[in-house]
Amino acid sequence: MTNLDGNSSPKIHVETPPVASSAPPSVNHRTSATNSGGIGGILRRFEREDLMKRGSLALRGIALLFSLISFIVMASNKHGDWRDFDKFEEYRYLLAIAILSSLYTGGQAFRQIHELSTAKQLLKPRMAAMLDFFGDQIIAYLLISSASSAIPLTNRMREGADNIFTDTSASAISMSIFAFLCLAASALISGYKLSTQPYI
Repeated sequence: MTNLDGNSSPKIHVETPPVASSAPPSVNHRTSATNSGGIGGILRRFEREDLMKRGSLALRGIALLFSLISFIVMASNKHGDWRDFDKFEEYRYLLAIAILSSLYTGGQAFRQIHELSTAKQLLKPRMAAMLDFFGDQIIAYLLISSASSAIPLTNRMREGADNIFTDTSASAISMSIFAFLCLAASALISGYKLSTQPYI
């Protein structure tokens, strides 16, 4: 005999398989990691550019000081008779280049101080980079050229008589050489800045 009871029907339990989590990694974590690396790189670049600007300004300021000293010392090198600087072409050339160097470095220092203090550029970036690079090189070459032309004359004079005139001339020549060294270093910075511009 079978007991057919409607309530005792067999129960089938079906388990649903676990669903694997296929969600991609958190987008927020990825984005923040990327942004932190990108922002860090940008900040390092800004710090490097700011350091180069300040270094270039310092070098031009020192070059301005040396050029002014060379100009003042040579312009005051007048001791009567043949011991006047304007009687020698080499010393007149040294004085003219010292004046030109003073004007150039003074103008460049003023422009850079204005840009650092107001964050506004007086010239377009392309024009400023070209002016810095070529201006530094041209003035540096002129300074070393004027010093090189005055050194042999001063040495010949010192062989005959070493006096205040030749000592003053040697001092002015030394200041021009120091100004050349500062502008040569500034030209290296300007060349690096020019080579990293995106329009080159």
